Amino acid sequence: MNNVRWQGVYPAVTSKFHDDESLDFEAMRKHFGFLIDNGVHGLVTCGSLGEASTLTLEEKLAVTKCAVEVSAGRIPVLANVSETSTREALRFIKAAVELGVDGFMLMPSLIYVADAREAMQSIRTMAEAAQKPCMIYNNPVAYRVDLKPEHMVELADCPWLVAIKESSDDIRRLTDLRNALGTRYQLFIGVDDLSFEALALGADGLLAGLVTAFPRETVALYDLMQAGKWDEALALYQWFTPLLHLDVSTKLVQNIKLAETLAGVGNEHVRRPRLPLVGAERERCTAIIQAAIAKRPKAYQST
Repeated sequence: MNNVRWQGVYPAVTSKFHDDESLDFEAMRKHFGFLIDNGVHGLVTCGSLGEASTLTLEEKLAVTKCAVEVSAGRIPVLANVSETSTREALRFIKAAVELGVDGFMLMPSLIYVADAREAMQSIRTMAEAAQKPCMIYNNPVAYRVDLKPEHMVELADCPWLVAIKESSDDIRRLTDLRNALGTRYQLFIGVDDLSFEALALGADGLLAGLVTAFPRETVALYDLMQAGKWDEALALYQWFTPLLHLDVSTKLVQNIKLAETLAGVGNEHVRRPRLPLVGAERERCTAIIQAAIAKRPKAYQST
């Protein structure tokens, strides 16, 4: 499996709803197609931004099936695995494999805060059951489980584990991973407002949030960094950064769905207990998005 190479820009896609909270597959098909048409290199379904915690297992599979159908093999589709038990995760993985996903993003079990031994065993069990390329999702800030470079070394003998989404919020972790493991894993940064820094340190890709509203600009940032056009990339990143800060929030779903709406590529429907932004919070977020749209670099605008 080490010959599988995931790189580039992979949106953690939003799940679209009607105003009655039912899944809106027409909106999802349109949005997934929009992202692909604007150059993203992969799709990741039903992560935190995809409101996975509010979806049933069957709904997660339905969203994943929609993405697989829209992609039609053009780019990889990864299904995020976020269940409360390894047992339930294996049930999801079995069904998702049958849908034809290209791989998985694996998280430690939700709710229970596993220690490293438990988390590693769960990751290994899921990967071996999948028999598909898998990305390890490390996010100690949100999920309180931290798989450090030494743990990734222990997992390196599992051939199905090919990539890491690093969201520790410590940019030094990428270099620590490279020093410990070389190119054994493809490394993705999972923190939007560390994108430039991560790519400068040699990250293979961005597993991003604001890309769902601004795909062309996100892909352009990646392309410029790969081409070594640092000054041009930095100017684009500086324009982008106020938007990217909206990803680093407990209300990233509402923030990014508002950005999609104001960019004309989505709606604000969320599933309760989430509610759309209101009051000063909404005004602040709207001002940031509208200011960015007003100064949007014409050369990179999405089509």
